[in-house]
Amino acid sequence: MKSNTNSKNTAVIVIATYNEAGSIQEMLDTLFGKIIPQIPNWDCKVLIVDDTSPDKTYEIVQKNQKKYSDLHLVINPVKLGMGNAIVKGFHYAMDKLNADVVCEFDADFQHPPQDIPKLLAEIDKGYDFVLGSRKIKGGSVPDSWGLMRKFFTYVGGFTSRFIMFFPFRGFFQITDPTTGLRASRVKGFVDQIDLDHLYSLKFGYKIELLFRMIQLGAKVKEIPLKFGLREKGESKIAKDTAKDILFVSIKCRWYDEFTQKFLKFGTVGGIGFVINFVGFRLLKITFKDLPYDISIINWISNAIAAECAIISNFIGNNIWTFAQEKITSFNQIITKFFTFNLSSVLTGIIIPSTFVAILTYLLGDQWSSIYLVIGIFLITIPLNWLVYNKIIWKKQ
Repeated sequence: MKSNTNSKNTAVIVIATYNEAGSIQEMLDTLFGKIIPQIPNWDCKVLIVDDTSPDKTYEIVQKNQKKYSDLHLVINPVKLGMGNAIVKGFHYAMDKLNADVVCEFDADFQHPPQDIPKLLAEIDKGYDFVLGSRKIKGGSVPDSWGLMRKFFTYVGGFTSRFIMFFPFRGFFQITDPTTGLRASRVKGFVDQIDLDHLYSLKFGYKIELLFRMIQLGAKVKEIPLKFGLREKGESKIAKDTAKDILFVSIKCRWYDEFTQKFLKFGTVGGIGFVINFVGFRLLKITFKDLPYDISIINWISNAIAAECAIISNFIGNNIWTFAQEKITSFNQIITKFFTFNLSSVLTGIIIPSTFVAILTYLLGDQWSSIYLVIGIFLITIPLNWLVYNKIIWKKQ
């Protein structure tokens, strides 16, 4: 991380406010009087982004700026939503305050201020993205929450995790994707995210920032968050929050480079499957009078059909699926096709053909087409995806 003139790293605590006049004074006194002095190894600043609150929250902040030199204020002329406020806060923190880490925090004490030193302590340990989780040991939600609020918190969070990350590491690594208590490293992470073109500037912004940080390879840590009850002000949770989170989760996964590549891989593979399947059936009929056991005929039929599918797959994947890693040199095409064919002979012919032959021998020929489908989806597809990414079209 970069350092400022006093050799400390800068952490900016961004707080989006709207009608928080009842709690903002106590929050500022707590942060500057009790919490920030506990973090001597960080240069901590507090940035309030207010949507011109009707209750004049921003005026209370302005008065406190004379008292606290590290208190900063950005005022939006109209209410544009939490996501917009946080994005403006991130920009200001990076451009004006030279932030090394940006913390997201609430003004209503639902996030315990004493958790801020804990967030930064994990950053000091080398983590890039630290989240407060209500769903790990030591974390909790208020007992007084209604059934529907708890349902949306737990089920909604799980649904979002599943859509964005399953079955990959992020699904098991993140337990509370909608948490608002977070610390994010700027260099190499937040500064690489296109904050001005997020899918949502409502509550769903949290989901996309989480997704982008994971996508960038951030080292993630969760700390327990005992979520408190709001005693003053009004909740920022809008009626369409669940819909917004679902919408953003789907878009993140759908437009992810891996997803798009896998969809193309699936389409090309689907065409190859049709060639393989139809070819297998036609060749089986063609070779039915050969003086061999049916298991041998099935082996030969699938081997020839699979080779036709392999040629189709190589062409389709090179032109479309792996367009960014496209092989254009004639010599490379020959070499890569040989490698591709060799690997496909193993993953697409020898292994599944042997699988079909064994099942035919053990269970009979009546289910041979089902054996082929099982072999392709259980063996050929996973192995091919691995080989294509790690060997044939490996990124330089």
